[in-house]
Amino acid sequence: MTSIRRIDPHGSDGCLPDRRRGRRLTSFRNLPLLLVMAAFATPAGCARHDPSTPPYDLLIRGGRVVDGTGAPARAADVLVRSGKIAYVGPVDPDTLVVRERFDAAGLVIAPGFIDAHAHGDPVGEGTFQNFLAQGVTTIVLGQDGESPEVGRLARHLADVDAAHPGVNVAYLVGHNTIRTESGIGFGDPGPEGLLRMQELVEQGLEAGAFGLSTGLEYDPGSRARTDELVAIARPVAAVDGVVTSHLRNEDVDRVAASLDELIQQGRRSGARVHVAHMKVVLGTDTALATELLNAMAEARASGVEVSADIYPYTASFTGLSILFPDWARPPADYATVVRKRRSELATYLRERVESRNGPEATRFGTGPIAGRTLAAVAEERGVPFEQVLIDLGPGGASAAYFVMDDDVMRRLLMDPRVVISSDGSPAMLHPRGYGSFAGVIRRFVTDERSLSLEEAVRKMSGATAGIYRLDDPSLSDPPRGRVREGWAADLVAFAPGDVRDAADFEHPHRLAKGIRSVWVNGSRAWGPEGQVPPTGSGVALRARRSPS
Repeated sequence: MTSIRRIDPHGSDGCLPDRRRGRRLTSFRNLPLLLVMAAFATPAGCARHDPSTPPYDLLIRGGRVVDGTGAPARAADVLVRSGKIAYVGPVDPDTLVVRERFDAAGLVIAPGFIDAHAHGDPVGEGTFQNFLAQGVTTIVLGQDGESPEVGRLARHLADVDAAHPGVNVAYLVGHNTIRTESGIGFGDPGPEGLLRMQELVEQGLEAGAFGLSTGLEYDPGSRARTDELVAIARPVAAVDGVVTSHLRNEDVDRVAASLDELIQQGRRSGARVHVAHMKVVLGTDTALATELLNAMAEARASGVEVSADIYPYTASFTGLSILFPDWARPPADYATVVRKRRSELATYLRERVESRNGPEATRFGTGPIAGRTLAAVAEERGVPFEQVLIDLGPGGASAAYFVMDDDVMRRLLMDPRVVISSDGSPAMLHPRGYGSFAGVIRRFVTDERSLSLEEAVRKMSGATAGIYRLDDPSLSDPPRGRVREGWAADLVAFAPGDVRDAADFEHPHRLAKGIRSVWVNGSRAWGPEGQVPPTGSGVALRARRSPS
């Protein structure tokens, strides 16, 4: 067998073997002869089998690699061994011993996408097909201030490993959770309480959490003042973790101040900070979006590392509590509030909903009224819509709220320091959990061409890995987020023009289309026709560090 050098039309060198006898030689029986021939016939720069190492587990052959850094796509083959990428470049496939081969001709090979902000139960919902169908191989949980209790986080991570989820799972420590776990709850922590919370954050980081999340629009985190936020961020700063924040208020008239609060938390604590699901509620002026992005850029120029994530939809999804006043939410006794202040509550709810595009813009996503708008439920019951809300109470349901502007969302999404998230889960009745990543490819890459494929992939993989330090070999073993030798073999194969989001608000659980294959830690996790193995190959990711 002979091999000759050729210049690949995509700009990289390749190997073109004479195939008259090569296919017969690719077997373990002919391995000695194969190795001898490969040693003399394979030109420099082409992968060949090393007799001192085991066979490769996978060869992905003939694709265009988009590596997650933003660099131009290049023609390259990918070899995988023991869950890691062993080689990226040209190969002579007939000189290799490979257990599985995948023909990637006409396809893009990219790092598995990383969902910067997700929800779900990796123990109870372990297949996570909604993520796999979009090419997502890693999700970050523990968001919005809610996480497993720190005291059982290590046990929970072990349970995740035992459950064999379809995707890798990383966790943050939740601020609301540690307020409850420390015994502070809705109270003022004082010096001793702050120390207890700091100790819990440290414990969570030691267990493997990648940072801290806050949900300042929710209880009891909404009670926190700046000194508390700074104190709990200091242990995170000590290990180069990240603080992610569901800002205190995302409304058009308060979002800038809320962003500034997060930036000040980063400035005073030294922690890296990150805006969760960045948005402007009820804002239609892209100038405000630019103002927010400029504030982040100015903060970075002054030494505060700040980033954000976003999902490509104009409806949010969360509990009804955001519609209720503080005095009607815990720790207040709701029954007493309704009995004594019913008229005042009704007036507040009516004005609040009307200011948020009216009852037609609130679509229930849980319970027996899921799928119907607040206006429709009120009409069916023959009562004012505020009465429906009073009957449900602040914890009675979750809903989608159509309160964002498409141009504002687009302006935020295009910023290079804003990465992609879903803020979704397998069960949520919002299409973002099933369509965010596919939607970015379909809309912004294929249809509008406002993002290059390389930039979209970077925003869905390498950039997100950098925020969580999943790309740091000293903290994450192996590192993730790029197609690079020695990195985790979390990979996705697709033809960009075939990828599309199929979910909508009428059918929020339709799986995305067009992802040809997904590998998680080197094992096939999603097949050409959507096949999912009975046992997932995802693991619980743990940051390898401890507070200094």
